[in-house]
Amino acid sequence: MIYLDYNASAPIALEVLNTVIEVMSSQMGNADSRTHEYGANSMAIVQSARKSVAGMFAVDPQQVIFTSGATESNNMVIQGLKDYGKQTNKKHIIISSVEHKSVLESAKALSKYGFEVETVYPDDSGRVKAEDLLERVRPDTLLVGLMHVNNETGIIQPVDQIGKFLKKRGVLFLVDATQSAGKLIDEIQKLDYDFLSFSAHKFQGPQGIGGLIINSDVRLTPLMYGGHQERGYRPGTVPVALCAGLGKACSLALENHLKNQNQLKELKTTVLKVIEDSKVKYSINGDPDYCVDSMINISFDDVSSEALMVLLKGICAVSNGSACTSNEYSLSYVLKSMGLPENQIEEALRISWGPDTDENELKKAVADICQIVLGFQ
Repeated sequence: MIYLDYNASAPIALEVLNTVIEVMSSQMGNADSRTHEYGANSMAIVQSARKSVAGMFAVDPQQVIFTSGATESNNMVIQGLKDYGKQTNKKHIIISSVEHKSVLESAKALSKYGFEVETVYPDDSGRVKAEDLLERVRPDTLLVGLMHVNNETGIIQPVDQIGKFLKKRGVLFLVDATQSAGKLIDEIQKLDYDFLSFSAHKFQGPQGIGGLIINSDVRLTPLMYGGHQERGYRPGTVPVALCAGLGKACSLALENHLKNQNQLKELKTTVLKVIEDSKVKYSINGDPDYCVDSMINISFDDVSSEALMVLLKGICAVSNGSACTSNEYSLSYVLKSMGLPENQIEEALRISWGPDTDENELKKAVADICQIVLGFQ
């Protein structure tokens, strides 16, 4: 059986796992214990990891805040801007309809405090039009939130163009880089943004750790209190081993990203060729010209994705939507907002892989999927 649900969580890299185990088994000190060398050693590990993260994003280490992942980071930004928005009388927020729930629901929560949340919808390409979003910016716009790469479709959003415009207008910009961090490294390093969120486990780091890059002088109101850790934004004992694992994942991603990109492109070419050669009837969801090479969202005509996944048990692990909404199945809100027909949404399957995925195993799994599909068509 092959694992093909990297968008939900990528397998941890062996080098990262070894780093986590080594630190966890040898370093017992609290990084904020200043009275002995155990604490100092742990703090040195955390600061080294912070430098590695900063290196991948091409930022200053002081801009890196360790969190549990992108969901927490997104909440920290959106909820943390409530007081600043009230003080400056900027209560207008713009987000897209295809954002992760941590953005959609955080923004919705601010509506109770008099904030106006405006939603921009993509067309059937899955891509938000930059001009459509930017024409909605007003003098009282506090924040624009837009993901770099969509987790369900893999579509790359025009964050580069939007970031440049917002910087000139002095509007805060949150980029959710959950699906692009560690992958589209060159692109991220060139972006203009005020806040950027990410999770380690999407690029072969450990689960339970991620971060927020802060590139703004605006002080967020902390969501929690009780300590000075992470510049006062996130009180509590810093998870030294997880930070070390994240740092290692960032170092590996930075070192290997060009090679990884080539490998991912070859794997996607293989996937598409197998599907095309199989003669199954299908539709690709989202514009292929703007899709990352690590996944495909595909609808097989007349085949329910729920039924297909049952038949694929023991063959491959795939999904039909975001992991955060998969416990109770409902039609994908991302594909719905793209205006796709209901039957096409019901047939949608997400297949995602990584640079370590074996090409022959992937080829066989996709061929098996197509063979099952042909039995229905």
